[in-house]
Amino acid sequence: MKFVQTNKAPSAIGPYSQAVVANGMVFTSGQIALTPEGVMLENDVVIQTKQVLKNLQAVLEEAGASMQSVIKTTIFLDSMDDFVTINEIYAEAFGSHKPARSTVAVKTLPKNALVEIDAVALVQ
Repeated sequence: MKFVQTNKAPSAIGPYSQAVVANGMVFTSGQIALTPEGVMLENDVVIQTKQVLKNLQAVLEEAGASMQSVIKTTIFLDSMDDFVTINEIYAEAFGSHKPARSTVAVKTLPKNALVEIDAVALVQ
C-alpha cells in the first residue's frame, strides 16, 4: 500500500491521504474546490467544479493514473439544481471516457463546497 501526496493539489484537511494505491488501483479522497495552497474558491459551481477536477487529475497523476484510467467516480452535490452544469464540465474533463458514476445530493460539504468528487482508477 502506498499513500499519495502531491503539492499540485490541496493537502488533506483531516487525518487522511489524498489517495491510496493498493493492488494496482488508486482510491482518491474526495476533492473540493481548494487551490493547492488551501484557498477555497468563490461560491460558483462552474469555478468550483473545474478546480475539483483539476485537483482530482493532479492526485491521479501523482498516483500513476490518469483521468482516462478512472473506473468509478462519486459526485457529491450541495444542490441537484447544479446537476446539468456539473455534467457539462465533467464530460469535458473526461472526453469520450465514461467511468461508472454515482451522484448524490448532500446537506453540507467540507468548507461549504458546492461539489466534491472522488475516484477509483487503475494505475497505468
